[in-house]
Amino acid sequence: MATALKLSTHDPMTPRICEVRSFRRETVDVFTLEIESGGIDWQPGQFNMVGAIGSREIPISISGDPARTDIWTHTIREVGNCSRALAHLRAGDSVLMRGPFGVGWPEVEAEHSDLLVVSGGVGLVPLMPTLYLASRRPALKTTLIYGSRSPCDVLFSHRLAEWSSYPNMTVRLTVDHPDTDWHHNVGLVTRLIPTSPINPFTTIALICGPEVMMRFTARELLREGISPRSIYVSMERNMKCGMGLCGHCQLRGEFVCLSGPVYPYDRIARLMEIPEL
Repeated sequence: MATALKLSTHDPMTPRICEVRSFRRETVDVFTLEIESGGIDWQPGQFNMVGAIGSREIPISISGDPARTDIWTHTIREVGNCSRALAHLRAGDSVLMRGPFGVGWPEVEAEHSDLLVVSGGVGLVPLMPTLYLASRRPALKTTLIYGSRSPCDVLFSHRLAEWSSYPNMTVRLTVDHPDTDWHHNVGLVTRLIPTSPINPFTTIALICGPEVMMRFTARELLREGISPRSIYVSMERNMKCGMGLCGHCQLRGEFVCLSGPVYPYDRIARLMEIPEL
């Protein structure tokens, strides 16, 4: 089962004005904000509602190291007016925050499980906190398969290069459109699954990326013998309020911002077949 939320006196519904600690550009259209957290507890896979002052808020996954209790790290793609407003913030500016919201990734016990992480594009963002934790657990065998459009779209390349040198971590990168300096794989992430070190009886798989990629990845993992109860996906479609009030994220009886965004695949597989609006 996905990890339950921690009990806290903090009310995630209450908006807070927080200070931006730093801004850095990751790629041409992706940037990272570090924002003061006030020491509020959060779990890998959760998200905050974030908005520049005077702009609408949007749901943004937490991408930082869980060991950093003083900040929330949010890595954001510029795709609309709200994210562009956030891209203009710099250290010392104020930002409006609510959260954290949602159900996070399951805790993976090193003694009993191997960890397989499959991601595409900015889908790597909500998986980063779990990877930080995995990097500090030498007994946990971790494999990351990460796909991007091109080499210049690969996120956190320095961190991935560091992790690839860890004895317990295997990092496999692939792109759709390589350049002459690319020395990794080319093609879909699903092509790397059959040649990855996967024990279907001990592996917990976490998937995040475009929904079509998650559907085909889950099917490939099932063919490898991994139980649907050991596969988790992060659904982040159409979330607007974080409170289950607006209905934008509703999938039949599920409100993704409340019962997700992380779901066991056996619970969400049928609903993933419903087209996005």
